[in-house]
Amino acid sequence: MRILFAGGGTAGHINPALAIAGCVKQHEPDTEILYVGAKGGMEERLVPKAGYNFKSITISGFKRSMSLSAIKSNIITIKRTFSSSKEAKKIIKDFNPDICIGTGGYVSGPVIRSAYKLGIPTLIHEQNAFPGVTNKMLSKYVSAVMLAVPVAREHFKHKANFFDTGNPVRKDIVTANKEQARKELGLDERPVILSFGGSLGARIINESLCDIIVESGKTGKYQHIHAYGQYGKWFPDMIKEKGVDITKCSNLDIREYIHNMPTCLAASDLVISRAGAITLSEIQAQGKPAILIPSPNVAENHQYHNAMALVNNKAAVVIEEKDLTPQKLKKEVDLLASDTKRLKEYSANAKSMAITDASERIYKIIKDTLRKK
Repeated sequence: MRILFAGGGTAGHINPALAIAGCVKQHEPDTEILYVGAKGGMEERLVPKAGYNFKSITISGFKRSMSLSAIKSNIITIKRTFSSSKEAKKIIKDFNPDICIGTGGYVSGPVIRSAYKLGIPTLIHEQNAFPGVTNKMLSKYVSAVMLAVPVAREHFKHKANFFDTGNPVRKDIVTANKEQARKELGLDERPVILSFGGSLGARIINESLCDIIVESGKTGKYQHIHAYGQYGKWFPDMIKEKGVDITKCSNLDIREYIHNMPTCLAASDLVISRAGAITLSEIQAQGKPAILIPSPNVAENHQYHNAMALVNNKAAVVIEEKDLTPQKLKKEVDLLASDTKRLKEYSANAKSMAITDASERIYKIIKDTLRKK
């Protein structure tokens, strides 16, 4: 079997594809995988690191602003829309896939549309309750639309074959063991906090976490793993200015991106993060208590609604960004991290929400689609 994946822009679009690919390879080791992403996108780094072949096309998204720079950018995007389709068509013909799967992001648009025009079976997976623009557009072409959240189908304009699958979670996320992970990372019995603001980073989260990390650097109160993201490279200097050299603190692991997320997540006692769909699925799969800070800069405020599902199930605490301060975050961290009973309750409740067989469901849809070819 030959499968072509397309998607990117954020880890939330990349990781589902990698999870599906891993599941397929487990069932059929001889399957050939090709991932197509945007030139310059983070998928250029993450996909080869995961062991899969990668090809890129030059494409960009539209900007909603009416500024002169945005208008110029949109003109370039229009030109790239045509050229990217030609690039995608050539890649597809050269690879000759049996099926193409899009996991979101504007890069999946020309790839999946070109595959459809070439008569190749196509699938898309939507991770959120509110579908992205690209997936809504592609829904009229594809053989099936796979949904993480059933309510998402209400937001598609086109009729399609909808399937409720949940979000695919990498097998190593599901199976990672806390004791083994801590041993691997050299961590002791002190509470372990894992925090990140997304693959690109979030300034307000970095700034709000700084004092907590500085205090732990000085007192050793918590063991802290934090990813500051692509746009947060200033963060280590901010900590240093407050009197802590992270290179000399064995309880601090501060880095740009977490490549060994299964290990870090398994080792943690408490997670502080945004409320992206894949992040929450992984938190649930590992049964981790969380303090969630939903991004307000997303369509239909879907991260807030994602987060509230956990709050309503007593599995997480939510702090909206408009209410976020270093003092408020520190208070919530100290309250939750010191309450063993509450941590256990939140952990069990998060675990009960997990859908851990999403990749298997998607694999079945892939095989069923190919049988109907």
